[in-house]
Amino acid sequence: MPPNSLYILYVAYPLLSVNEQSAGGAEQMLLTVEREMIARGHRTTVAAANGSRVCGELLATGEPARTHDDYERRENEHNARILDYLRRHPGDFDLIHDNSGSFFRHAAECPLPVLATLHLPRAFYRVDWFVNTVPVRVQRMAANPGHQESADALSNLYFNCVSQSQAQTFTDLASMIGVVQNGIVAEQFPVTRDKQNYLLWLGRICEEKAPHLAIAAAQRAGLPLVLAGQIYPFSYHRAYFEREIQPHLTNGSRVRFIDTPSCSKKQTLLQHARALLLTSTVEETSSLVAMEAMACGTPVVAFRRGAFPEVVADGETGFIVDAIEEMVSALAAVGSLSPEKCRQRVQRHFSASRMAQDYYELYRRVLTSAKESAA
Repeated sequence: MPPNSLYILYVAYPLLSVNEQSAGGAEQMLLTVEREMIARGHRTTVAAANGSRVCGELLATGEPARTHDDYERRENEHNARILDYLRRHPGDFDLIHDNSGSFFRHAAECPLPVLATLHLPRAFYRVDWFVNTVPVRVQRMAANPGHQESADALSNLYFNCVSQSQAQTFTDLASMIGVVQNGIVAEQFPVTRDKQNYLLWLGRICEEKAPHLAIAAAQRAGLPLVLAGQIYPFSYHRAYFEREIQPHLTNGSRVRFIDTPSCSKKQTLLQHARALLLTSTVEETSSLVAMEAMACGTPVVAFRRGAFPEVVADGETGFIVDAIEEMVSALAAVGSLSPEKCRQRVQRHFSASRMAQDYYELYRRVLTSAKESAA
């Protein structure tokens, strides 16, 4: 490997296999970062469910879960496989980059630094998960030269957020070391001016993402809507789909559902949509699909939730709204927005290469801090 190269263990979400068809933003971000790191000469292993397709090596941790009710067993199996591997190969990696949302709780059992990217809103994590997770920070010691940390405060665990709005909810974590905005490979989403007269909602089909609100907005606007996404094999996701979405998918309806679209189909939908709708009811921490739409020159109309205003430039690459009525009004104005400006925003702020460079710098900070803390 070239000088200054790293060997990184990436930890994926335990329930489902990771591949290009993954609907989750954390899974997509992990695959993008891993691919970029390999292109830069680093070595990677991804710990993920059987059947995952990654660029580097795969540490298979077991069969994907069939239902959400199997989460605890599957999470325990996933983490146990990783910890067992680390015990048998203690010197293989330089650091662990956890994107699973939960493996970081086992940092004390790991023989190397752990960087945990927090992909979810603060309210989605248990409060007790962040107890006793404070490492000795070089910056804090420099600011307080006379301060001495107790031995039980030492830790190899560090956190980062994916947006400024998310980071504002984690200001109490002394082990928070930065924000790295998500990014995409814009070249995979060519810009086009050839827009068609349909609205698009694209994502994971569940209540918190609220595709039913996209249906309501499209109906009030008098425009056809394409709903495209994946229904995870969880009973409450399926129940939501059958209760809120399926009744609108009748013959003659102007709502069409595409289940788990391929990468090429997803690209086509994003390229030609009149606008992408973001209707989430939770404080989202990022939006890869908004970045993908803008890369295609497609404007985004989003609720004012979490990081959406950081991703979408209001009045330039889309509109930020507070209610369905405002969403309907905004849809009448999207034709005035420039596809080129939408793409330029992605190229300036949300490229995969920028994200990878930011993470490389974060990895170096983690390694330096961990080395000085252990001294």
